Amino acid sequence: MMNRLRLVALVLLFGLVSVVISQTCNSYAGIPGLPGMPGLPGKDGRDGQKGAKGEKGPPASYENAAVKGEKGNQGPSGPQGKNGRMGFSGVPGIKGIKGIRGENGTTGYHKSLRKSAFSVKRSTGVFPARDSPVVFTREITNDQNDYNTKTGKFTCKISGIYYFAYHSSSTNSLCLSLVKDGKKVCSFCDHKVNSHQVSSGGAVLSLMQGNEVWLETTDYNGMVGTDLHDSVFTGFLLFPD
Repeated sequence: MMNRLRLVALVLLFGLVSVVISQTCNSYAGIPGLPGMPGLPGKDGRDGQKGAKGEKGPPASYENAAVKGEKGNQGPSGPQGKNGRMGFSGVPGIKGIKGIRGENGTTGYHKSLRKSAFSVKRSTGVFPARDSPVVFTREITNDQNDYNTKTGKFTCKISGIYYFAYHSSSTNSLCLSLVKDGKKVCSFCDHKVNSHQVSSGGAVLSLMQGNEVWLETTDYNGMVGTDLHDSVFTGFLLFPD
């Protein structure tokens, strides 16, 4: 019973104190303060829901529509452009397989079968006549009989390039000329120094069929043709025409 009375007294006392405090605060209210600083912007909100599909628009007018025309004729070709730079060389390819052996070829060029060659010598110790063809009477090689051992002249039967040479033994001074159709082509002289002397000379001539070539002495005609002292005249075809 006593406890209940004490509890009621406390409740009444608390209510009285609250009224006094409320009246006191209202009698002494302060001056309003300055506005505070704006707060930071808030985060973006979530995307809204997809809206409904709009209504179909009106059709485009014919005047504004692009009308496609007919295809025109092809224009003329333009001028050729300049060549571009040469590219880099490619990598060599793989070696191919060896081919099948071909058929035998035809017979070689017919000119290679055309021959002319001679080599003759003197067999006398008598000097040859001056300003006349030197006659070499003994044949070493003369298969085509292009050199005449009676006249001492070579007659060309195959036009082409020929080489002529001589090797002579002499017991006196000797001068020889290589003659073509009566015209001296070149001359060689060897004056006596020893009892027996050897001299030589040669030239390449271009001949036509029928041309004649021979050796001819001048005032010095000391040529001989004996054992161990031969005098030889040689000529042969190099290139036929």
